[in-house]
Amino acid sequence: MFDTYSDIYDKWYEENKIIAENEAEAVKVLLEPGFTLEIGVGTGYFAEKLGVNIGIDPAYKPLLKAKARGIEVIQALGEELPFRDNIFDNILLIVTICFLDKPTEVLKEAWRTLKKGGSIIVCIVPRDSVWGRYYMRLKEEGKSLFYKYARLYTVREVEELLKNTGFKIKGYSATLSFPPQSKPIYEEPSTKPMGYGFVCIKGVKD
Repeated sequence: MFDTYSDIYDKWYEENKIIAENEAEAVKVLLEPGFTLEIGVGTGYFAEKLGVNIGIDPAYKPLLKAKARGIEVIQALGEELPFRDNIFDNILLIVTICFLDKPTEVLKEAWRTLKKGGSIIVCIVPRDSVWGRYYMRLKEEGKSLFYKYARLYTVREVEELLKNTGFKIKGYSATLSFPPQSKPIYEEPSTKPMGYGFVCIKGVKD
């Protein structure tokens, strides 16, 4: 679907600039300096904003857009990362885990390729948030090209996935305090995850 609708996917960022910039800022406050991989880089909007070094994605057409944005890209699966052990300082999954068939396998690969002390940042639309319920309603009504394939998680569920892979939870960053139907506003990220439509959970490989 991301190959077929890559133009529509990328256009969303233009049409929802305030929302996208709020989300990018929420990721940025958790991101440490260093060599960074984004799993599910898509068209590279976040990668460009955040200074990501390498992005992977199984969909080819979005990678062309990411490459045009200056990102080094590789067509690959998160379950089989084409990298040696212990090389990344940061790994990002930004609204990616909800589209994975085997999230635990991807997190294991993230663990393998992260340096000791490296960070993983997993960002989600929480299923139990106003935004999550909105997207699930669109899914049920067949009105979303992308979220009809998604499995949304709660913050607690992502925490458990990370802990079960060996990561220690080190912090949160959240945004989108307003509902989907309201006029978007710029806002500072919150360190408390509850009540927000976009939440990033940071884990560390000790």
